[in-house]
Amino acid sequence: MAPPIKLISTDFDGTIFAEFQNPPIPRALQTLIADLQARGARWVINTGREMSSLLEALGRARVTVRPDYLVLVEREIYQHSDSAYVSVADWNTACHRAHEEVFAQVRPLVPELVAWVESRFDATLYADAYSPFCLIADSNGDADQIQARVEELCRAIPKLAFVRNDVYARFSHVDFNKGTALAEITRRLGLTAAEVFAAGDHLNDLPMLNRRYAQFLAAPANAVAPVQQALRRQGGYLSTGLCGEGVAEALRFYLAANAAPEIAPT
Repeated sequence: MAPPIKLISTDFDGTIFAEFQNPPIPRALQTLIADLQARGARWVINTGREMSSLLEALGRARVTVRPDYLVLVEREIYQHSDSAYVSVADWNTACHRAHEEVFAQVRPLVPELVAWVESRFDATLYADAYSPFCLIADSNGDADQIQARVEELCRAIPKLAFVRNDVYARFSHVDFNKGTALAEITRRLGLTAAEVFAAGDHLNDLPMLNRRYAQFLAAPANAVAPVQQALRRQGGYLSTGLCGEGVAEALRFYLAANAAPEIAPT
């Protein structure tokens, strides 16, 4: 029988992956995902990491299951094909074009923002291929203050967003995030949000932890307060287990709660 969950979307760090645990991704979770895949479900790792970083972490963790899709840097979609992950070209091309347009508006303002941050905080600032302004704050308190200032800038530039995970942050386009990327994969598979499970632990996961994109919402016990609050508002599942153990707990809960009743013999 096909499971009620047909698409599993999981954040990586802090949600299914805990680097200093052994194994970093629990065997029970890997077995559960593999069983769901064997029954027709698909799995996407929906992460802020880029390709090489994610694949290296999966390799070091000796993961026995393979994601069907990757969402990288919170916005780019890749599909597994043969032995590689292939760009979903139309989505990624549109994503790149939209980011270039909004980044062209913000780039002239970045030097002033950098000067403001450097005059007040001990933070690492840089630009890369994904954003003209990237931040590694010294603490979450510093990141909160910097975020408040940056959000003033975002309100002045339509479509500009500031995506944050712990002390890490960067600019992005408001239309391309973990939620909209998940919706695109859902559409491509011919599914609806009613068949999607999404699990995350931090601020950059909030766009996908939304009933608009996934009926089955979950977070491990280590999720930050805003994520826990978002799940409570929507009736999602807050696990008692940490990281991958918590995700496995949530999957088991939803599968049991939505199992089709057995038909008694006549």
